[in-house]
Amino acid sequence: RYISTFRPSVKCEAAKNKAQCKTMGPAKVAVPSPNNFLQKHSKEPKLPAKKKEQDSKKLPALSVPRRTDRPVMGIQSKKNFINTNAVAAIKGLPKKPRPIYVDRRQGDKYLLEPSGLVPKYIKKKDYGITPKYVTQRNEETKRAQEECEARILEDLKKRAMKRLSDEERRSLLQGLKKNWEEVYHEFQGLPVQIDTVPKKLYKEKLELQMKQLEHDIEVIEKHKVIYIANE
Repeated sequence: RYISTFRPSVKCEAAKNKAQCKTMGPAKVAVPSPNNFLQKHSKEPKLPAKKKEQDSKKLPALSVPRRTDRPVMGIQSKKNFINTNAVAAIKGLPKKPRPIYVDRRQGDKYLLEPSGLVPKYIKKKDYGITPKYVTQRNEETKRAQEECEARILEDLKKRAMKRLSDEERRSLLQGLKKNWEEVYHEFQGLPVQIDTVPKKLYKEKLELQMKQLEHDIEVIEKHKVIYIANE
């Protein structure tokens, strides 16, 4: 039978650690004190303490140097300010004086622009008036729109429905009755025994014509005013 070579070492280690944890947990673990019991909100994360507002007490930054500040020494510039100023004075445009007026012999000067002596564009008589070309263009647009609307109304009137006069209505009614009598006369001339397909079809055709004529006659007799569409 196979026997492991590590068997003696395993037995030795098992014998050493056999009775190490017979009690409730390791023997050398410190028992917690009864005073350190779990309290309410003890496991919640605590925020850091609020700092006092010191920003309001800070003084605003001064634009002037402090007494303890020292100027930067050793900076030199190779610019020739005399020549630069002379070139700028030669090439520069002369400054225009502001217009003034004097109203007394003592020489008191006042600005001319706000005095009201200079004519302003807003003081003109035609200020705010619509130009003539804009008015003319608006009138042409309005005239073209009116002509288009008149043309459309005229077309609608041409296509509008026409009312039949009493004489036309009477003649139309008489014509329908005459047609009905002719169809009825043909219907009466049919043979008593209808045994073929053409005879049946002819009879159905006459019945449909009579029914349509009767419907038209009834409509015209019922309505005194009749309109027809112009095609």
